[in-house]
Amino acid sequence: MSAIAVSILGASGYAGGELLRLLLDHPDVSVAQVTSESNVGKFAHSLHPNLRRRTMHKFVSAADLKPCDVLFAALPHGQAMGRIDDLSRLAPRIIDLSADFRLRRPEDYQRWYGAEHRAPAWLDRFVYGLPEVNREAIRGATHVSGVGCNATATILALWPLFEGDLVDRERGVIVEVKAGSSEAGASAGPASHHPDRSHAVRSFAPTGHRHTGEVVQALRRDGDGDVPVHMSVTSVELVRGVLATAHVFLRKELRAGFELRDLWKAYRGAYGQEPFVRLVREAQGVYRYPEPKILAGSNYADVGFDYDAETGRVVAIAAIDNLMKGAAGSAVQCMNLMCGLEETAALGFAGLCPI
Repeated sequence: MSAIAVSILGASGYAGGELLRLLLDHPDVSVAQVTSESNVGKFAHSLHPNLRRRTMHKFVSAADLKPCDVLFAALPHGQAMGRIDDLSRLAPRIIDLSADFRLRRPEDYQRWYGAEHRAPAWLDRFVYGLPEVNREAIRGATHVSGVGCNATATILALWPLFEGDLVDRERGVIVEVKAGSSEAGASAGPASHHPDRSHAVRSFAPTGHRHTGEVVQALRRDGDGDVPVHMSVTSVELVRGVLATAHVFLRKELRAGFELRDLWKAYRGAYGQEPFVRLVREAQGVYRYPEPKILAGSNYADVGFDYDAETGRVVAIAAIDNLMKGAAGSAVQCMNLMCGLEETAALGFAGLCPI
């Protein structure tokens, strides 16, 4: 089989750089072009120094993109939707890492992003790109959306509980997300200035975070109202990483006799065959619960849980690398599924410890 030609539109940012790193090592892929309007003619490794001697690609303008087999779009939010008709002529398969096609309902963009969607006819053509909840739809898709990193961690923490119909949906979800600084992207700003960002534990979005809409959508069930999701996001002293700690309550009729082993059954049933989800709940040791530190550079999601029998409260925890499982890693995993490749290709790195 000839190599699949892929190009990256918007390869100068953190997610674009991670895409390039992964795709350079993919056994079935050839990287054709990488774009950056502000860095045309510069070597890609000038912005991604970890790729020195790994690639001699130079950035080109998007206007010079040639047709390819798969196009990854890693543009700032709001740009892909305005260009999707043109982009669709460049490649039969598109994976868009931005938020532009994550939500199915146009009105949700007004609610969560404060603006009308500029290409609403395209929303139904995109499949939400989280393989653990959408694998078969992704296999048959030609257009896949990216995932929000905070949403990814939250959904993966909660998915087995809602799939198993264990949760009191009316009481909803409360989730606290701790996020690293790379979540804000490569462009510097006042909040990322080192004297202000270093050692910070800062409430970034106590309410109204945009990724809440993705979680509500994922937990939606025909015939029921939306599950109330109360998400708060706190910036912490990390570069990479997301840790979501979610709180839900069991349905009252399930509480009698419910034990921790019943949670193990639910999570093993949902994730036992998942290549990139690891269940982490140890009785002893330092890493008893999921921790993003050891996942840097990895596509793994570590998921854990605990149970308060007195109140019926379940605490669901997930840790990811926001640039990998929360962005580039999931995108490459989706490409593998879309193209009929080994799902784990180019994604085997396990992270580092110590780091």
